[in-house]
Order: sequence, then C-alpha cells, then structure tokens
Amino acid sequence: MSAKTLDERLTALREAIELGRGRIGTEELKRVEQVLARAEERRTLSSEHTVVGFFGATGSGKSSLFNAVTETNLATAHVRRPTTSEPLAAIWQAEGSEPLLDWLEVTDRRPVKTPFPGGETLPLILLDLPDFDSIAIEHRAIVERLVGQVDVLVWVVDPQKYADETIHNDFIKPLAKHAKVSACVLNQVDRLPEHEVPRVLASLEELLRSDGLGAIRILPASALTGDGVPAVQQLIARFARSKATKDARLLADLDTAAASLDAGSAPAALSGKRAQEMVSTIASAAGVDTVADAVARSYRHRAGLKTGWPLTAWMLRFSKDPLTRLHLPTSQRAAARKNGRVAEVHRTAFPPLSAGQSASIARAVRSYADAAGEGLAPGWQQSIRDTANAQLEELPHELDRAIAGTSLGARGSWWWVLVAILQWVSLLAAFVGACWYLAVWFLPGWGLPAPEITLVEGWPVPGLLIVGGILLGILLGILSSALAAGLAAARRSRARRRLTASVKECVNAEIVKPIEAERARSEQYHRAVKHATRSR
Repeated sequence: MSAKTLDERLTALREAIELGRGRIGTEELKRVEQVLARAEERRTLSSEHTVVGFFGATGSGKSSLFNAVTETNLATAHVRRPTTSEPLAAIWQAEGSEPLLDWLEVTDRRPVKTPFPGGETLPLILLDLPDFDSIAIEHRAIVERLVGQVDVLVWVVDPQKYADETIHNDFIKPLAKHAKVSACVLNQVDRLPEHEVPRVLASLEELLRSDGLGAIRILPASALTGDGVPAVQQLIARFARSKATKDARLLADLDTAAASLDAGSAPAALSGKRAQEMVSTIASAAGVDTVADAVARSYRHRAGLKTGWPLTAWMLRFSKDPLTRLHLPTSQRAAARKNGRVAEVHRTAFPPLSAGQSASIARAVRSYADAAGEGLAPGWQQSIRDTANAQLEELPHELDRAIAGTSLGARGSWWWVLVAILQWVSLLAAFVGACWYLAVWFLPGWGLPAPEITLVEGWPVPGLLIVGGILLGILLGILSSALAAGLAAARRSRARRRLTASVKECVNAEIVKPIEAERARSEQYHRAVKHATRSR
C-alpha cells in the first residue's frame, strides 16, 4: 500500500468525520477522531523504527519471553517484582527514537548495543508491557493506550489461560483487522506433554479464527528452554525489515475506525412521484382550490360589471370582488414578478391553517422525509427528519407568500369593451325611444309641436327602439354571462396550474432542496467511509 493511498484514506476518514458530525454518535465520533489523531501523530514520528509490543495476562511469561527474544536480562534487571508495572523498551539503533518514545510515554528505555539476535542491525523498539488483567487499573490503562500505538502486536498466552475471555473479548477481537501486524506466541509449551502441543495450538487457532484473526501467525515457544524462540526472533525481524509494517498498522486502524462508522447504504434515487404527491397534498391544504375558485368568481363578477345591462349591473358594485377579499389584486402582478421587483402584497387574507390542514401538510412532508431517508443509517434518517421538521416551521408562511405572489391571470377580456359598447348603445336606443314618446305626450301641453311618430312596417319607431334596446341589453347580458362562465372555468384551471407551480417552487425551496442537500451529504459520507476502508 503506497503512502499516497494511505494519505487518501486518512483524508477520506477525516472527511467522513466532518460530514458525520451531528449525524453519528458523539462517543463513536470521539473514538474515530482518536484513531485518526494517533495515526497522524505516528506518521510524524520516526519512520525508521518499528515498535513491537508484548501483550499478555499475568503468568503468561511475557517478561521471560522478552528476555529470551532479546537475549538480555533487561526485564528483570530494573524491577524487583513478579509482574511488570510500567513499559520497558529495548531499543536497537536508538538515535532518533526519543520523540517516538515520548509519544509512547515510555520512560524506561534500554538501548541495546549488540545487533538484534540473528546478527541484523535493525531500528527496532521492543516493549515489555504490564499485564492487561492486572488488578491495578493504571496497568490496564497503559495496555489499552499502547494497544492503539504500537506498530506490531505480539499476544503472549500460556497453556492454562490461552482461552481467557478478557484477552479475547477486550483486546484481540476488537483488533480483528490487525492480523497482518499481529502474532500470537503460545509460551511455556514446555509445561505440556509433547503430544498435547498440537491440540492446544489447534484450539488456540480456532479461538483466534472466531475472533476474526484467521490469518494471524501462531508460534509455540518456551522462554525457559529456548524452544521456538528463534522463530519468534525471525518473525519480529521480518516485521522490522518490512517498510509496509507501520502503514499496515495504520491501515488496519483506519479499517477498524471506518468500520465502526455506520455508513448504511448510499441514498437510493427518490421517485419524482413522491414529490408530486407531497406538492399535491400541500397545495390542497394551502388553499390553492379556494384561490382558483375565487379567480373564477372574480372573473364572472367583473364580467358582470362590465358587460351586464347598465341599469342592473351597477348593483354588483355593492358586492366585493372575491379576489379583493383575499388580498389578491391582479393588476401589474405578472410584470412585477417578471422584472424581479418585489410585489407589494406579500400576504393573503387567509385565516391561519386549521389543525387539520397543518396535520395534512406535516404528514405529507414527513412521509417524503421518511422516503428520502430510506436505507440510510439511523443517524442520517433522523437528520433528514429533523431537517424536515425544522423547515415545517416556516412552510405555512412561505406558502402564503407564494400564493400571494402568483400571477393569477385574472385580468379582464377584450370582448368586455365590445359588449359594454353594445350595452350602452342598447340603453341609448331605449332612452331615445322613451324620450320620443315623452316628447309626443308632453310637448303639446307646453304649446310646442309634438314630433311625428314614424312607423316601420306599421310599428312605431320609438316603441321599436325601447323594446329593441331592452331586449338587446338582456340578450347581451345572458350571452355575456354564459361566455363569462365558460371563460371563468378556463381561468380557474389556469390559475390552479400557476398556483400549484408556485407551491411546487416553494416546497422545492423549503423542503425538497434542504432534504436533498442532506441526502447529498449522506452520500458523500457514505463514499468517504467506503474509501477509508477500501483495500487496493
């Protein structure tokens, strides 16, 4: 694995941490951040030295094996106790190792002048560590810390306690991805009858396989007799010689850390039908049909004012325009929106949403949010739900603004002017006919000559003007009303489409886009976690 690839995976894990903040558990995030910090710190320290730690339970003979492997008496020369209470470091090629040992917090440092057994000159630090099952809490804390810091882990077990649950459940199993930088030594095999050694080794192998370390190297040895010790020395030397050992440890840490992050699955494509259903429900609850009906009634109302018989149409002025009652005037609205100017009217006169309407909108939004989070990790599902709930607070206000700012297309029609002219012509004709008769009746009484009543096909012209004017006005009113009703229905449909489009735009801005942003973030997080665990 190249350093560049390791850099990429460190970057991916760092990205996953930042993306997952607030979406994954605090404790889980803290553990991963600690792993990342350790990995980055280790890379800044000595790249020459390989740190090998001996881990084991009380009585496993760690210190004895340590002495046998190093061919020294270091593990017993400095302390007068039956167990190790602090880490002891045997150091080959000590130059440049001080910052690394400071980071490891190892103060008992023993440089070894002679080459590592086998005659090789290796930059190596071999640690003899406290027992992980010690009754002293501080001993276990040291072991838990150094388990996460050393480059190579050597588990030392004995025939009596090799199946101890503490070492398997608390230490080995959580490091299942570290098989490439781990080894297990079955020490004190001299205490077993020779024919029992294969059986115990097989049992130990089975336990380690169940821990997830099927590829770990298992070596039988006896610090007392020296049997198997050369093989342990050769394995340690091989780790120290390998340039990939430290990277392998860091990569295993990254795998473990990334595996602890619940990436879930990448967000699946969300059917457009889901959004359409939500918009339809919200549009209905927000009063789109009410406004569309008001557009139709307003058109008929204004058409009646303009095209009705003048003697009766004036009565319509006493009833308020349905759109005006909703604070939805139609003049200049389309132009204002087109030119990017803010319309003066920002609110309708709708009453606040009822409990039923609010519940209907909330159900639609939450149903969409649940669909958007389907298949994602629980933390991301909750994050999407939280986003939807937060956006719900402002949605009614924004919906009202969207409806108030919609160009309803409710302006008048060109034919109103033509009909209005004809209505006034019919009224004028009836007025002329009536005045004609009045002149015939009253002028002689004032000593003035009465006008002659002209006949057409035996019908008096004044009468024809009166009857024709009245009948034309009524007929125009009936026809105009029928035409206005048909056009009002078309205006209703057009207004509903425009209102629904405005509601859709509002819902997209307030609900869909924030949720899609969260889904996109979860997809980035998913990719980052996968990249941080990817093997190449």
